[in-house]
Amino acid sequence: MASLCYNKGCGQRFDPEHNVKDSCLYHPGVPIFHDALKGWSCCKKRTTDFTEFLSIKGCTKGFHSKEKPPEPFSQEETSDKLKAKPVEELIIQGPKSAEKMQQERPSSDEPRQLLPIKVSRSLEQLLKKLNLSSENEALEGSCAGEAAAQVTAGTTCKNTACKAIYQGRESKTEVCTFHPGVPVFHEGMKYWSCCRVKTTDFSAFLEQSGCTSGQHCWIEKGDKKAVPCRQDWHQTSSQVVVTVYAKNPLPALSSVKSNRTTVEVYITFEGNKIFQAELDLWGVIKIEKSFVSMVPAKVEITLCKASPGSWARLELPQSRSQ
Repeated sequence: MASLCYNKGCGQRFDPEHNVKDSCLYHPGVPIFHDALKGWSCCKKRTTDFTEFLSIKGCTKGFHSKEKPPEPFSQEETSDKLKAKPVEELIIQGPKSAEKMQQERPSSDEPRQLLPIKVSRSLEQLLKKLNLSSENEALEGSCAGEAAAQVTAGTTCKNTACKAIYQGRESKTEVCTFHPGVPVFHEGMKYWSCCRVKTTDFSAFLEQSGCTSGQHCWIEKGDKKAVPCRQDWHQTSSQVVVTVYAKNPLPALSSVKSNRTTVEVYITFEGNKIFQAELDLWGVIKIEKSFVSMVPAKVEITLCKASPGSWARLELPQSRSQ
């Protein structure tokens, strides 16, 4: 004759002659009702619906039992027992609403800071090779075509590190002091290949006085052309990496500025081309842990997330960013 199993979470009828050690799937613990969540002390699953609570499958296998369970402990006794043997609960925070994210988002008008640039050895060597001929021309003071060009007052000299401003014809006879070499970034040190005065500070590097004398160059040696570049991005739980495929980027003529929600990209690369972009980021970043890496084929902008998690996309939709 079939008997009723009184194990919690089972409630099935069973044949005592065929009752083995894994016949029953039940809950050996006690029910827990806390902050609208319902579950069993023996397992981690929680629900807010009472019907679902009654349907939670047992977590332990054993023999069916036809013995009625003893009367439940009083509330005080049950509470003391649970305190003596706490159960780890998994509480998963759901995604924040768009309105909540917008309220917590820092202003995009915060000051922007230059992100540090790391230049690979392969790019350093390639730039030296590509700039050998231009360096030799600069040593000769070459600025072809300037005599015929119309130079207006207030124009700045285009030679690297020279800050002279064109005042009139007499400015063309002044001596220009500049760097004919290429910038080198190696193991934290920054210097020009033509003089090798090394520093670790990027601002100090940009302020280094020129090491060579020659003619001022009041016109661009080649028209800069703004062009689009292929972009991509990927993420981990802690970082977002934006990739710009710009061949042979020039570190000294490029910059990436950022605050906690916006990134401003300006990249000069092979052929005197320029890529510019401004990203209104989906999430918030830590500026002090973000940086830029340059290799011959691309520029990677690594942004450290302010809090771990997944971004739905790289940039905010226009409707939210306005």
